[in-house]
Amino acid sequence: MRPIAVIGPTGTGKSELALDIAERLAADGLTAEVVNADAMQLYRGMDIGTAKLPVGQRRDIAHHQLDVLEITETATVANYQAAAAADVEAIIARGAVPLIVGGSMLYLQSLLDDWSFPATDPTVRARWEARLAQVGVAALHAELALVDPDAAANIRNTDGRRVVRALEVVEITGQPFAASAPVIGAAPRWNTLILGLDCDTEVLDQRLRTRTATMFDTGLVGEVRELLTVGLRDGVTASRALGYAQVIADLDDGGDGSAAQEPTFIGTRRYVRRQRSWFRRDPRVRWLTSGAPENAATALAAWREVS
Repeated sequence: MRPIAVIGPTGTGKSELALDIAERLAADGLTAEVVNADAMQLYRGMDIGTAKLPVGQRRDIAHHQLDVLEITETATVANYQAAAAADVEAIIARGAVPLIVGGSMLYLQSLLDDWSFPATDPTVRARWEARLAQVGVAALHAELALVDPDAAANIRNTDGRRVVRALEVVEITGQPFAASAPVIGAAPRWNTLILGLDCDTEVLDQRLRTRTATMFDTGLVGEVRELLTVGLRDGVTASRALGYAQVIADLDDGGDGSAAQEPTFIGTRRYVRRQRSWFRRDPRVRWLTSGAPENAATALAAWREVS
């Protein structure tokens, strides 16, 4: 039972396509189960802002790697890779088809290429985190640029976590951060069929604007307020999620959260550009046009080829 991965930019309809594929497999007497590959959907309570599919809309198809972390916990690629790989292999062992679905770039690539990660040292990490708290992310990014200019050029000067990680790896290994960077392999793990969904930029931009407006109309600000009472601000990764970070910033500025809608749209659009650039580098992806009615049939034809 080879897995099928449905990847691509935010807002292209990956979850719906995965469910359509699962139903077509069921018509052929096969069971499919979904393994989430969206980093922010790992968090319990982060539903509206992550467009997490409600239980009632999952068409009775089992889903894994949803709601597995508290918002105060830190999501890591390495932990996700281990847990998601265990899910995929358990699904295969049950004679079912794993459907790996999401758009978190590093999470997907780590799973499909079985990446190994540089060692970590809690003492070294703590020292750089303390330095981050002392001087701020921009200044620490400048320090990274002195010891590893290439890493600094590829890490945003607002991304404190990655700056700290790069400095930790440089100190532990004595090599540039890029020396430990994993690469896209020749064949995906488990011989997975990788399907990519995308569409015209203008069309997707309009979808993202509509999607963002819907999130705010259906209670994103209230969701953020509720999560703040149970520790959202303490979550290293959860508090930086698109939509959540913007609402928190507006509330902190004395607003009611509504002014966060446009920054959320702009941030999402920027993230989509990064996703598109990342996924287009992978020659193994078979690209489909988002919303095309024949996508599920095309996917299964390709899957049978691979299998």
